[in-house]
Amino acid sequence: MNTDFLKTILFSINDHDVLLWQVLGFGVAFIVLAMAFWLTNQRILPYFLKKEKLEPKEKKRLGRIISLIFLLLFIISTLLIFKIDVRLFVDEPYTFKVSKIFIALLIIQFARLSDWVVSKLMVQNYYARDKHQEKTERSSIEKDSMKSEGKATRTIQYVVYILSAIFIIRFFHLENTNFDLPTPDQNINLSASNILTAILIIFLARLFAWGLIQLILYRYYKRGNVNIGSQYAINQLLKYIIYILGFLLAFDQLGIQMTLVWGGAAALLVGVGLGLQQTFNDLISGIILLFERTVEVEDVVDIDGLVGKVKKIGLRTSLVETIDNITVIVPNSKLIVDNVINWSHFDTKARFNVTVGVAYGSDTALIKKLLIRVANENVYVINYPKPIIRFVDFGDSALVFELHFWTRNLIIIEDIKSDLRFEIDRVFREENVTIPFPQRVVWQGNDSEGGAD
Repeated sequence: MNTDFLKTILFSINDHDVLLWQVLGFGVAFIVLAMAFWLTNQRILPYFLKKEKLEPKEKKRLGRIISLIFLLLFIISTLLIFKIDVRLFVDEPYTFKVSKIFIALLIIQFARLSDWVVSKLMVQNYYARDKHQEKTERSSIEKDSMKSEGKATRTIQYVVYILSAIFIIRFFHLENTNFDLPTPDQNINLSASNILTAILIIFLARLFAWGLIQLILYRYYKRGNVNIGSQYAINQLLKYIIYILGFLLAFDQLGIQMTLVWGGAAALLVGVGLGLQQTFNDLISGIILLFERTVEVEDVVDIDGLVGKVKKIGLRTSLVETIDNITVIVPNSKLIVDNVINWSHFDTKARFNVTVGVAYGSDTALIKKLLIRVANENVYVINYPKPIIRFVDFGDSALVFELHFWTRNLIIIEDIKSDLRFEIDRVFREENVTIPFPQRVVWQGNDSEGGAD
């Protein structure tokens, strides 16, 4: 087939010939892009926006991004079809053309679109669905999970824009721009592309850790009814492993030999080891806690009289929140070396008691009945195991009883005891049961009985 007629010159502009095939190609490109733009704005985008129920501000932002993408595609196709791609700068191996600038702008717009779509589909929709679940009180690890929405969104943004920067650098052949970093054992050759790739690896490790924990393990925890402490320990260990591997890969991308890193680390440890013994002790204790799980997140502990709930176990310190809503920073070594009372280690319930004395001559059967009734009427006292009453002692001025009860609300136990005492006092008054105050009978002998001469 003879196609020479397609090379027919239609007209010239400043010594630049415009051929027939160029005009036809421009028309086809214009029609294709116009149809694609119409389908996107009139069919695909309205359907998507209707499902997502976006705010008007978000809709306008998405519309501007899509319009810019199609506009840049139209400009690039026009430059390439009519061969008017002007060279702005030439210095081998670098060649900057007008089309490359528009392609770089197009990559940036695609990055903005990818950032918006991925953030909406993977992060915001996930958390929005989770927020509409039961409104019961969430544990601290679930609250931390909800707070990670912003971190996940920012991480996705970093990954998308770093990828875009790498594409632009390689598209403009800027990865050949190197500089040497002298070290005692080797010269590390760095480039802009390698540095960005190393940073990208770290953020990908962070994103992978988030996806593994939030999208996969979190559902497994729900189905398997895994306790909060185990969830936290597994999540922390996975994060440490993923981050370490990410940093190792990043160092390898930069060309840093790990023997050099380990050598420097060994020298550093020898130099500061004596001065940081307690710090290293706390670090090792933190790792032991995560593996042994003798103390876990959400456990109620008593550390030298300090009663509170464990909110976080870090590598060096742990956070304990007291009943007064005061957060106490506790070194991990205290949780390992010292005697720690863990009220909720094996079970979420524990037994406590309230002591009361009644006057001699009181009906002990009635006292037992009243104390059992008080315990059963308290909303924080569980029905099983049942409360029990112990007749403890014949005191100096009272018959001493102990009300033993079980509860799951360990952190507010003193408030529960106070409520029980209030109720015991009220019931005893109604039933005319006397709670005696301490009494002492002092007997003084008659001096005359000693005899007289």
